[in-house]
This record gives sequence, structure tokens and C-alpha cells, in this order.
Amino acid sequence: MKKCIIIPDSYKGTLSAVQICTIMEKAVRYHFSDCEIHTVPVADGGEGTVDCFAHAMNAQRVEVESTGPFGAPLRAHYAKIQETAIIEMASVTGLPLAEGRLNPRRATTYGLGALIRHAAEHGCRRIIIGLGGSCTNDAGIGMARALGARFYDRNGAEFAPQADEMTEISRIDNTAVQKLLRGIEVTAMCDVDNPFYGENGAAYVFAPQKGADEACVELLDRNLRALARVIKESFALQVDDMAGAGAAGGLGAGVVAFLGGTLRSGIETVLDLVQFDRMLEDADIVFTGEGRIDSQSLRGKVIMGVAGHAKKMGVPVVAVVGSIGDGAEEIYRHGVNSIFSINRQAVDFCESRYQSAENLEKTMDSILRLYKI
Repeated sequence: MKKCIIIPDSYKGTLSAVQICTIMEKAVRYHFSDCEIHTVPVADGGEGTVDCFAHAMNAQRVEVESTGPFGAPLRAHYAKIQETAIIEMASVTGLPLAEGRLNPRRATTYGLGALIRHAAEHGCRRIIIGLGGSCTNDAGIGMARALGARFYDRNGAEFAPQADEMTEISRIDNTAVQKLLRGIEVTAMCDVDNPFYGENGAAYVFAPQKGADEACVELLDRNLRALARVIKESFALQVDDMAGAGAAGGLGAGVVAFLGGTLRSGIETVLDLVQFDRMLEDADIVFTGEGRIDSQSLRGKVIMGVAGHAKKMGVPVVAVVGSIGDGAEEIYRHGVNSIFSINRQAVDFCESRYQSAENLEKTMDSILRLYKI
């Protein structure tokens, strides 16, 4: 083996993508000391996204004074690679920041706007935003306000609406945001296809995990419907049924409407940024993985994205995963050559999780010994 690529997602609840890369790289180095190894830890846009990019591309860490989901000041950071900024919304609106006081009626994305503003004002011409793990349901109106958007009520008075006050919005002036972001490409990493509102939308699907009871879900959904109407009137843009509009509490729609951005698969965004296709040239093998591979893995997750690119280049792919579920075999048709689970004994996950690092190390050792034959 002269060249290999290691590009896993995390094993959620056990090992981070960076930890997995370290273990896999150590195993490959032990058996093939002269191998050229490329490690690319992957996150889905939620917590850990910035750290993964920083590891994979030696990015600069930029510290910023921002605010949390309820307005309290906090220090956050984003990754900067030349003129590209990678921002994870979870750093300022993540569920852990609202632990013990979940309130999607009042949680705001204002702090995210502060990070975007800093990146735009410090030379970034491309901004990538990871959507995932948020405690908000404000569709990005807080973010937009931080960037200069102005919201007006029915009496023509400017005000600062919350997630449960969108029905009061009559008009939006987004001029300042457009000026700030002129010439800047904005992309959101989005791996869900939920619409903006309705039974499959932001409020009904995601708000309960953010602390919303049934009455609150209905209230938030009504407010999203109202905002969709105002967006259509103010920007001549219809976000209602847009795939991914409901991501991160409606922020998917907010990125498109307020920032003029686009929604893109998280793994495709990663592969593009790290120039994965170029990395695949002359590669002998790709090691990838995630916590569980099953039929859901066919819906654009990390393994599926990696395998699709590798297949076009004729590079074999080995998926090393936490567990294998129903329907996993289908992925063989999409570029994965073999699947290995790190579970070495028939024990429950609540017990085996504590041996994940050791089990991964031993599984990689077995795979590489076979490769040497």
C-alpha cells in the first residue's frame, strides 16, 4: 500500500472523527510505514465541524466575541482557510448551550450573525455554515438582524422579532445584509430535506427535541407560515416547500432568503473543499466509516458520498463501522467494497462503547494483515 485516504464520520457517542483518523492512521503506519496517508475527519455540519476542517486542512482558528441562544456573551470561533470561513451554528446556538432552559420561542440565531459578520468584514469571500444541533426555531431572523436586516410591524415600526413573533412582521428590509455580503459566496451544509413548515417542517419535526410541547409546536409552525408569506412579499422568493428549508429551525430557508446562499449536502461540501477527487489520484484504498451503517446511510451520508467519488476513480472503499443494520448491503452497489463492524463480541452497545477505541484498533489491524497477503 503506497497511498491511502482515511475519511470517517464520527461514531456518535463514542469516538470523534478526529480520534478515528488517529487510530486508523496509526494502524496503517504500523503495517505500511512508507505509505502516504491523507486523513480527513468529517462532521455533518453540527458540533465538531470546525475542528474537523481545522484538522484536515490546518485551518486558522479565529476567535470572536459573540452571544449565545439567549443573548449572553460568549467567545466562539470559526475556521479560516485563505479566504474561506467555516462556521458551525452549534457553537453559538447548540442544544448544550440551552441545557436546562430549552425555549425555542425565545432562542435566537443572533450570535451566528455575529460570526458571519466578522468573517465578511475580515476578508472572507466564501462562507460555509454548518447547520445542525441547534436549539433555535427562528428561521435565521436573529442572524439577519445581526447582519443589518430590519423588521417592521403592521404600523411601520421597526422591532426585533423572536421566533414566536413572526406573525407581527409586515415587511423586511434586507438592504444592509446584501451590501455586506456582496461578492461573497454563502453555502450551508444541509443533510435534511424537510420543508419550511407543516407536518414535516421545522417546528413539527425538530422543535420537540428543543423543548416545545404540542401547543408551542403549533405556535411556531404558524409563525413560520407567516414569515414565509412576508419573505415572498419582500423578496419575491418562495421558501415554503424548498427541500432543506426546515433545517436547523428554519435556518435553511433563512440562509437562502437573507444571505442569498445555497443549501448543499454536507459531505459534498467537505469533499469539494478538501479537493477529494484530486486526493484520490493514485490512491490504493479509502477507509471510511460511521457509527452505524444501514439503509439510512444511502441517503447522502458520509460513506455514500465518499464511495460515489471513489467509485468513479476506481479506488476501493472499506467501511469500518460501529454496527451494521438492515439494508446495509445495498451500499455495495454504490462503491463500497467491504464493510467491517468493530463489534468483536456479542454485547450491548452500552457496554461495548467503552471499548470502541480498542475494538477499532484491533479491527484495523485484522483488515491490514489481510491486505498484506
